[in-house]
Amino acid sequence: MSEASTYKKSNEERKAREFISPSDLTFAWNDCHRCLWLYYNHGVKNPTFLPLVGDLADMQERYFDGASSHHMDPAIPAGKVLDRGKFVVSKPIEIDGATTKFAIRGKYDILMEFDDGTYGVIDCKFQARDTDKSDFYAPQLEAYAFALENPAKGEPKKISALGLFVWSLVTPRGNAESGFGLQLKSTWRPIERNPDALNSRLAEFITMLSEPVEVSNGCNHCKYIADRREVLGNE
Repeated sequence: MSEASTYKKSNEERKAREFISPSDLTFAWNDCHRCLWLYYNHGVKNPTFLPLVGDLADMQERYFDGASSHHMDPAIPAGKVLDRGKFVVSKPIEIDGATTKFAIRGKYDILMEFDDGTYGVIDCKFQARDTDKSDFYAPQLEAYAFALENPAKGEPKKISALGLFVWSLVTPRGNAESGFGLQLKSTWRPIERNPDALNSRLAEFITMLSEPVEVSNGCNHCKYIADRREVLGNE
C-alpha cells in the first residue's frame, strides 16, 4: 500500500470528538477556530510544546493534597481538599432544549469539600507575574462545575465556589551551598458562578464545529501549512 493510500485510510478512520475539553473553551476558542474545527471533526491537532507546565501544575496540586482551605488562603470557604487531578464527564449538553452529541470531559486540578456540604473547583496556575486572568479562565472552571453537577454517572455535587490559585514569581533565594529556590507570591482569585455564560460559549462552540471554518490569516500553524504547500506543492 502506498504512503498516500495509507494516509487516506488513516484519515478516513479518524473519529470526530464528542467530548469537549474545558480548556478548549478558553485557550483553543481564543485561538484559531479553523485548527479547532480540524481537531474536533477530523482528529488533526496542531503540535504544542509547553515545557514544565505539567510538572509545575502537579507540584502545586501535590503540595495541597488533603490541605485545609485555611492553609491555602483564608478567603477560601471553610473546608478541605477532597481530591485532585481527576477526570469528570458530564451528561450530554443541551442547546436551546435540544440534546447534542457533545459532553464535557476534563481533568480538574483540585476539588474542595466545604463544611456546609457543597464543593468547589480550584484551578492551579503558575504565572511569571500576578495578573488577574479570572475572566479568561471562567468558562473552563464553569465547565468543570457543569460536569460535576450533571455527571454522566454517579451522584451530582453542588458546586458553590470556583477560583484560581495562583503562584507567581517574586525573587530567587539561596546559594550554591544551601541550594537555590524561588520565593513565590500566592493569590486566591475567586470566580463568580455564571452558568448562562457557559451555555452561550457552548452554543457558539458547537455551532462553529458544525460548519466549515475559513483559514485564519492570523494563525501561525495555518500560515505554515499554506507556505509549505506553496513551496512543496502536493508532496
